[in-house]
Parts: sequence; C-alpha cells; structure tokens
Amino acid sequence: MKALPEAGWRRRPGLARIVAALGADAVKIVGGAVRDTLLGLPVTDIDLATPLLPQDVTHRLEAADIKVIPTGIAHGTVTAIASGDHHEITTLRRDVATDGRRATVAFADDWREDAARRDFTINALYADPATGAIDDWFGGIGDLAAGRVRFIGDAATRIAEDHLRILRFYRFAARFGQGVLDTASHAAVVAARQSLKSLSRERIADELTRILSLSDPRAIVGRMAQDGIFAVLLPELAADHADALDRLVGNETAAGASPAPLRRLSALLPADPAMADQVASRLRLSTRQRKHLAAVAGHRGDTARPARQLAHAVGIEAARDVHLLSDDRAAALAALRTLDGWDVPMLPVKGGDVIARGVTAGPDVARILKAVEAAWVAEDFPDAARVRELVDQKIGRTRD
Repeated sequence: MKALPEAGWRRRPGLARIVAALGADAVKIVGGAVRDTLLGLPVTDIDLATPLLPQDVTHRLEAADIKVIPTGIAHGTVTAIASGDHHEITTLRRDVATDGRRATVAFADDWREDAARRDFTINALYADPATGAIDDWFGGIGDLAAGRVRFIGDAATRIAEDHLRILRFYRFAARFGQGVLDTASHAAVVAARQSLKSLSRERIADELTRILSLSDPRAIVGRMAQDGIFAVLLPELAADHADALDRLVGNETAAGASPAPLRRLSALLPADPAMADQVASRLRLSTRQRKHLAAVAGHRGDTARPARQLAHAVGIEAARDVHLLSDDRAAALAALRTLDGWDVPMLPVKGGDVIARGVTAGPDVARILKAVEAAWVAEDFPDAARVRELVDQKIGRTRD
C-alpha cells in the first residue's frame, strides 16, 4: 500500500489536535491534500472525512476545546479551528437522489461508498493521518502518475449527478493531465455539454473563473471551443479568441503580470462593450466586474492615447488590461511601466475655488472646471500650482 511522503502540513499541531479529539481510527485526510502531496505540489486546504455523525464530531471537538463552525451542517460538514488552522470535516455520505444540480445525501459509514460518489479517481484518495497509508479503490494513484483525469466508474453517470463536472473535467485535465484526454471521460463531457444550461449562472461563472485563472489556459480553452462547450455557455466567443488569448498570455508573461480571469475573459469576447455587459450580466458578475469588462471592451485598441490618460478615463486596472490585450508588446510593456506605482490623482480644484475667483455660481463654473480638467489631463496631471494657472487662464477666456 502506497503512503504519503513526508510533508510539513502533516505535523501541524492543529491537525494533530483534531485527530486526537476524533480518534485516529475515525478520520482520514481526503482529496486535494493527498493528491497534491503525491505530486509534490503546495497544499493549502486539508480536508478530513469521518464516519462520525456531525453532532458527534461537534461534541468531541468541543470537548477538546476546539472551536466548531457548522458551515455545511445539513450536508455533514463542519469547520474546526484548532491552533489557528481551519479544517473542513465531512461525514461520509452516499447519494440518495440527484438532478444534476444538487444531490440529496444520506450519512454513511463506508469509506469506499463515500469515495465512489466523488468525481475523479485522483480526488478519491484517502490517507491515514498517522501512518500516511493511502486508500485508493479506483486507481487514482496510477492515474496521477500517468497524468490522466478519469471519472470514477461510468463517466455519464458521474456527470448526470452534477453537470458542473463537465467544466471540472477540463480544469483538472489542464492542471493534472498529460497528453491525450481520457477517451471515455472526454466523450462523455462532450455528449453532455447541453446539460450545462441547467446549472446556475453563478456556478458556471465560478468554474469558468477557475479555468481562466490557470497559469496558461490556452490549450484547454482551445479544446473547449473545439468541443462546443463555449457554444453552450459563451456563444459570444470571438472568432479570433485564440489569437487574442495567445497574445495576452505572452504579454502577461513578458510583463510578469499575474493571471487575471476577467482580463482573460475579455480576450475571449469581441471588442463590444454592450456584449461584454450582456455576458457579465448573464454570469451574474458584480457591478464592478461588469463595468470593468465593458470598459476594457470599449477601449480595446485605444493604445495610442498616453497610458495615464487612458487610466484617468477607465481606471488603472482597465487601462493595464487594455494594453496587455494589445498586439504591440513593446508598447504594452512601456505603458505598464508608466502606470506602475501610479494612482489616478484627483483634480486639485473644486467649484468653490472658481467661485472664489469671482465667477458667478452656475453653468460657467462647470464649464471652467471641465476645461481645466481637460488641460490638466493633457499636461499629464501637473501639480496644484499649475492647476491654479489653468483656472485663471480659463476664467480669462470665459470672461472674454
């Protein structure tokens, strides 16, 4: 039986306290922590599974002076906070019914049965917290070694249980896959792609964000486009999206810019602010995200204007994205250097300052301020002394 290699997270005092409270024979490490440790990847979330019922878990933890939060108590999940560490602990489950969007579950005490309801073999790995011995009922360790992402059992059945697994398949294939996609799993997600329409927009947006947050999503985005996935969930996909995404990722790499899913989404869409707003609305993005996506779409190619002037018009982040999406890498990098460490300043003059110079309150004040701001922007945001000179100039012109 294969065992987990040594890892720093296995010695954390909070984990040890939780295991001691629940009993070493009643808890296992499950999922991503096991998978990523086997791959030598950093581990952030350490999730636990137990045959104990949620109320028993809570009782034992609280008796050991460990704080418990009932984060998903109806589904058997609580969060334990021990020595500053947060761990989700979920009671073993089996599916009673599912409609592809949500499942009705019952608590169980069979580890293999719990593993069988998971999506991919590489996510159905359970490890003993003390010895590190791994339970692998479905060949997940072999699939990890082969770089193969494969559904547990019948792929179509797994997808019918939760249609979001279609998108999860592509994301996990991009992260852990090597070479050709698993034939049966791939055929099943393509065949079931229309079922994505039944999912909530929020779940689709969340999974799409995760895909676009990958260090390099180009290959998997291309595969999804070929498979007709975007025809279902993003029919606005631009004809030149592959070229746009390729340029963007290249520019991001050259600039040392972190992946930004909203920026990558912009690359997939036409330069049409109304369409960008429509997509953002359908995906239930926040108001800030909607405005950002529309601003970038409306100014794609607006790179001849000085970068700071563009930032004044649309904001620093949108201006950066516009330049990162451009096809002139040298100019884009120069623009980003111009914006680095700079914040859009506030015009250092108000209507009261104009009135104090003898201008009667009314429309003239607004016209003067607008003219002053235009000149201030054109001069690359000079200091307050220069702005006062501009005010005097504009007042003189108004009086003339």
